[in-house]
Amino acid sequence: MWVSVLTAIAEQAVNRLLTLEPNLAADLQGAAHNVLALTLTDLNLSCALHYNGEYCFVYGNYHDDADCHITTSVDCLGELKDPSQLTRLIRSGKLDLEGDLHLAQLYSKAFGNLNIDWAEHLSRYLGDAGAEHLVSSVKACNNKAQLHKKSYQQVMTQLCQDELNVTIHPLELQQFKAQTRALSSQLAALEQRINALTD
Repeated sequence: MWVSVLTAIAEQAVNRLLTLEPNLAADLQGAAHNVLALTLTDLNLSCALHYNGEYCFVYGNYHDDADCHITTSVDCLGELKDPSQLTRLIRSGKLDLEGDLHLAQLYSKAFGNLNIDWAEHLSRYLGDAGAEHLVSSVKACNNKAQLHKKSYQQVMTQLCQDELNVTIHPLELQQFKAQTRALSSQLAALEQRINALTD
């Protein structure tokens, strides 16, 4: 039930974006009549996007064939907005892709390039001055929130690494890796000596 509600909301949102940002429709023309399936492993959710050249349809509980099928987790969704990250995510094992890579890159680029002029759309309801003031206020709040988030992450990282010793410091990790590599090379040399002695 909740999957149907989510897919219906997503479909309305995507089609609303198509009306708000004309460039999105142009960017998606190359994906027309192709199906992009997405499986989120941590939510056990499968859905699909199908753009017919005019409207975008979102299907829930999709298990049929698709031109491109992406399997990943919710954490990686934000990174899919950058087409250049797809190859890195695949190599790191965070993303599994079957089918047309170009289709995934096309969708990624189209939604990553969204640049809606909210002031223009809101001016019909608030007037030009009111719309500009609202949009600039929201942007300022968002910038402040990002700064607070960044500083909060830095404080939490330092607290966990230095004070609570819950996580290891990056320098300690590098030292551990270097020691492990050195030990591995010593073991390989010892193995060669033992093999030479036995022969």
